[in-house]
Amino acid sequence: MNLRQLRYFAKIVELGNITRAAEQLYVAQPALGLQIRALENDLRVSLLVRHSRGVTPTAAGELLYKRATEILRAVSDAKKEISSFGGPEHESIVLGLSPGVMNLLGRDILVEAREHLPGVSLSLVEEMSYVLIEALERDEVDIALAYEAPERPGLIRVPIIEEELLFISANPITPDNGDTIDFTTLIRQPLALATGKDVVRQLFGAAAERLTVMPNIAFEASSVGVMKNLVSSGAAASIMPYGTVINELERSQLHSCRISNPTLKRTLYLIRPTRLPAFRNEDAVIDLINSAMEQLLEKLGRLATPLTPLSTALAAQ
Repeated sequence: MNLRQLRYFAKIVELGNITRAAEQLYVAQPALGLQIRALENDLRVSLLVRHSRGVTPTAAGELLYKRATEILRAVSDAKKEISSFGGPEHESIVLGLSPGVMNLLGRDILVEAREHLPGVSLSLVEEMSYVLIEALERDEVDIALAYEAPERPGLIRVPIIEEELLFISANPITPDNGDTIDFTTLIRQPLALATGKDVVRQLFGAAAERLTVMPNIAFEASSVGVMKNLVSSGAAASIMPYGTVINELERSQLHSCRISNPTLKRTLYLIRPTRLPAFRNEDAVIDLINSAMEQLLEKLGRLATPLTPLSTALAAQ
């Protein structure tokens, strides 16, 4: 057994698929399979159950995965601790943000990091939430703030904020009840929505399915800019988060209304890989994210509900 085999095995378990693991590890699939078979032969147990959807760990495999993540984290910790004897150096951290969060907080996070994290070189990456989760699994992002993150092996997810989505149109909206538009009213409008994996699209589709209603989806696009252009031209309406359209709303180029029956809500998670050690500046990084979340709550106002405090949730992991 060696560290390379443990790293390969952990990646396969986290992704549940040998082909995807080989792609992310930049290893030929046959070579990856040989390493896992060598590991199974060395331990004299089966570690993976292979099926049509991919692979899942056996009981022995689950135990090995737990131990492997502990070992890989300990090795990474040791490298950082020993390297510190060579003198101070900057810690590079890549933080992934969804488009709405980047639009609301990206500049403030970078300014605050520069002022309060002198030992950290912070980079921001903006992607759709599902893309950020895949980037975490490929080790391209160290930590992320993403919406509706599913449970996956190898990832810690902490729910931070629950946020309402808005109905967006080119013209002022006449609410059905108070300041809201009924879901069954808005689905009759021609809509411009993102494609399948997008969080908003999935939440919208699930609500329509529960009500057994057929929405009028006139346009599909993976670009937020294209969808906003379609709405501003009057060709369609849409469902979007506040952060995505804040500039257009403030300039009255677009108009918004809250949604009811049902209210569409999404949950923002802090997500990080379990196999990676704590940052050298862990407390300062968490303080930075906590500060950003306080700003986000203030900007979202009544559209947001705070959930688990970061420091409490991470301490329990």
